[in-house]
Amino acid sequence: MAEFHCTVTEEIEEERLDKFLSETNETLSRSYLQKLIKEGAVQVNGNPVKSSYKLKIGDQVSCLVPEMKELEVMPEEIPLSILYEDSDILIINKPKGMVVHPAAGHTSGTVVNAVLFHCREDLSGINGVLRPGIVHRIDMNTTGSLVICKNDLSHRFVAQQLKEHTITRKYRAIVQGILKEDQGTINAPIGRHPSDRKRMAINHKNGKEAITHYRVLQRFQNCTYIECILETGRTHQIRVHLSSIGHPLLGDSTYLAKSSSKLQGQTLHAMTLGLIHPTTHQYLEVDAPLPEYFEKLLSTLK
Repeated sequence: MAEFHCTVTEEIEEERLDKFLSETNETLSRSYLQKLIKEGAVQVNGNPVKSSYKLKIGDQVSCLVPEMKELEVMPEEIPLSILYEDSDILIINKPKGMVVHPAAGHTSGTVVNAVLFHCREDLSGINGVLRPGIVHRIDMNTTGSLVICKNDLSHRFVAQQLKEHTITRKYRAIVQGILKEDQGTINAPIGRHPSDRKRMAINHKNGKEAITHYRVLQRFQNCTYIECILETGRTHQIRVHLSSIGHPLLGDSTYLAKSSSKLQGQTLHAMTLGLIHPTTHQYLEVDAPLPEYFEKLLSTLK
C-alpha cells in the first residue's frame, strides 16, 4: 500500500482535488483517482471529501494507493485486424460484438485478452490491470478504429489529446428516418439517465458538454447514411445525440423505441482515427474499412 501526503500551498489553492492528484501522480489516471476518492482512500485534514473539493491553503491531503493486483485477465490468441502498429501504439479495427476490456459477464474474448497475447509485456499500465493499454473505448456493438498504447509515455500523450479534443474521430452511421439538413451540429450535454443506469441521456443539469457534427452521405427510402465527427467523446454520445433529434441508429435496441430491424447491435462504425504520434510528433491517420454486414446493408438499401 503506497501512501502519499502533502500540504496545500498558495500555488494550488482552489484547484480541484482530483485534478491536483492526477497532476501530482502521473502514473495514475484521473478516473482511477476519483474512484479512490469515492472509496475514502483520499482524505483532506483527516476527512473524506468529494473529487470536486476545492483545496485551501494549509489543507493536509493524504492518499492511500492499493498495490497493483495480480493480473487475472489471461492472454488469448484472438486474431486482430491491425491497421497500424509500431513500438508505441497499436491501432486495430475492432469487430462487432467484442468488448474492449473485461467486466461482469465478459471476462474473456475481449480486446484486452487479445492484445495481451499480441503485445506480450508491451502495454501501458496506467489504467490498471484490467485495462492495460486501453486509453479509450468503443461500445461492444460498434466496430472500427481503436488505439492501444504500449507504454505509459504514449498513454499519457494520447490521453492528453483525448482530453483536449484534438483527436480526429469520424464515424459512419445509418439512422432511422430522413435527415432533411445536409449537415448539422448537435450540442447537448450528456449524463446518466435519471432512472435507467444502463442508459445515457440529454442532461442539462448534471450532464457534461457533448458536441457531435454530422453530414449526410446518402438518403434512402426510410433511413439516412451519415458521417459523424466527434468533438467530445461521451459515453454513447452519437447514439444519444441522434436519438434526441428523432433519428436513432438502426439496430440500436437501447435508444430505438421500436425496431423491425433484424440487426444485432447498432449500425455505427468508427472509420477514421487521427492523432499526433507520441514519439514522432507527426500526424497519423488511419481508416478502418466498413465491416461486411454494414456494406451488405447499404447495398440492400440502394
